[in-house]
Amino acid sequence: MTSFDDLLSNVPVAQIADKLGVDEATATSAINAAIPVLLGGFQAQAGNPEEGLNLEGEVANQPVGLLDGGVNIDHVDTDSGDKIVDQTFGAEKNTVISALGNVGGGNGQDLMAKLLPMLAPIVLAYLGKKAMGGGGAATGGEAAASGGGGIGDILGSLLGGATGGKGGGGLGDILGKAVGQNAGSVLGNVLGGLLGNKK
Repeated sequence: MTSFDDLLSNVPVAQIADKLGVDEATATSAINAAIPVLLGGFQAQAGNPEEGLNLEGEVANQPVGLLDGGVNIDHVDTDSGDKIVDQTFGAEKNTVISALGNVGGGNGQDLMAKLLPMLAPIVLAYLGKKAMGGGGAATGGEAAASGGGGIGDILGSLLGGATGGKGGGGLGDILGKAVGQNAGSVLGNVLGGLLGNKK
């Protein structure tokens, strides 16, 4: 069963907190806010044939062993993560970081700008693992790309899990529960725009 908690369990909170120079409680709340937004961005991509192929390519490009035995943050390619975040949110990237930053308070925006590129490869590696049926033996491309709706279905399940399964509403509602209503509304509009504007 795909589970949001299972995804979170793959994120090395203590290592990320150390890299960002914050305590674990701050890192945890930032991660809990950022991951549903990344999932929403990926879902917007998955819903578009051309962007969906790009997303599947990115999933297939993640090191298969990244999640094995727990993620070592030093093995996460943040340059690649930066490109993934750019590709996912495009011109709205700064709006996303700004809205997420308001959740963390203080240096929230700077924190999120550094955090998203750390999380993106971990989330994509997790999607790849789930697309391959949870194992790590299959090789990237065909496994991740098999079954057109696979990645989209996994993303939908994860986003539902982010709200404890109580998410009858749209993406804005899901994000509202994850990051607070004001930020959720802004982010819901951004991601709704991404869903609507992809050609």
